[in-house]
Amino acid sequence: MRSDNVTKGSERAPNRSLFYALGYTPEELERPLIGVVSAYSEIVPGHMNLDKIADAVKAGVEMAGGTPILIPAIGVCDGIAMGHVGMKYSLASRELICDSVETMLMAHQLDGLVLVPNCDKIVPGMVMAAVRMDVPAVVCSGGPMLAGTYGGEEVSLSKMFEAVGAYKAGMITDEQLEDCTCNCCPSCGSCSGMYTANSMNCLCEAIGIALPGNGTIPAVYSKRLQLAKHAGMAIMDMVKKGITAKDIVTKKSFENAIMVHAAISGSTNATMHLPAIAHEFGIEIDADTFDRMHRGAHYLLNIRPSGDWPAQYFYYAGGVPRVMEEIKSMLHLDVMTVTGKTLGENLEELKKNGFYQHCDAILAEKTAGFARPVSREDIIHSFDNAKRTDGSIATLKG
Repeated sequence: MRSDNVTKGSERAPNRSLFYALGYTPEELERPLIGVVSAYSEIVPGHMNLDKIADAVKAGVEMAGGTPILIPAIGVCDGIAMGHVGMKYSLASRELICDSVETMLMAHQLDGLVLVPNCDKIVPGMVMAAVRMDVPAVVCSGGPMLAGTYGGEEVSLSKMFEAVGAYKAGMITDEQLEDCTCNCCPSCGSCSGMYTANSMNCLCEAIGIALPGNGTIPAVYSKRLQLAKHAGMAIMDMVKKGITAKDIVTKKSFENAIMVHAAISGSTNATMHLPAIAHEFGIEIDADTFDRMHRGAHYLLNIRPSGDWPAQYFYYAGGVPRVMEEIKSMLHLDVMTVTGKTLGENLEELKKNGFYQHCDAILAEKTAGFARPVSREDIIHSFDNAKRTDGSIATLKG
């Protein structure tokens, strides 16, 4: 194991003594050392729950026979940084995060990583490091925020920007603006909609470096903690089998991610982040790649900001697996994932276990009091009834 470099032999006795100073036991140092890289902070709504997620990951690692070691990472809240000089620091933080994860991994010779990000630049920054260093790695994000309420409807952060415009136009009062301000973001989690954070967390599923559910289970749901425990177990399985990031993050998996990006009308910022991750692998993806692959791609998802529904309804309707099930004729199903199985095997297992029927039942329950019945196709269109058949973004030149 890589960690033998800091735990084994007489020459490494000084290193071991420092582990003992941390309270580790000889038994713990016999096991794989797993870095749990948490971007927990009290300045990012999407990260304020990551301490709980990281604790659950550590529990999963321990259950599977590993020794988890918590490592911090920074993270910028783009919403708070927006509109002033702070936004100049957001994209640059991606490289800081990538370099710091690499630094902590290599300096302490860890055997694997569970990456616990949630928001915009943090997700790609951490994944870039895992691919660069080619280590066993699993992404386990913090999950999306629930929708808020304003004016009798479910709203998300995009409504807040609209409210500012309405206020400046004299269309709403001070009291109405304050009502929206206080109620549009009601919980922890990444902003409710297919913005950059949720898009990248969904694309981690599509790439195969995150477990099913990573992109859509709401931040406040206990299933998010269960997912984190399973992520801790999954990293141990990867370490034992010798599955590393580059076994998963391949040219085919990037092509899958771009097709899913088209199907969910993901954030245009993915055109910055997927190429940056691919570059660490030695694969060149650019804006023309997105343009080419989106043409003829089926756009299915009716989630804000380009659709009608808040992010949690994507989860109720079946999440990323259901989208991939619909577009699987356009995907590479033979790619490896962090489950230790191929994408095709994962989708077959979900179908066999009745996952989609379960999701239909949840959606029916959550929308039972609505004025009209809501079906899965109101949220995730079928392949043959796509919202569009020419993708969801295009690259303009000139």
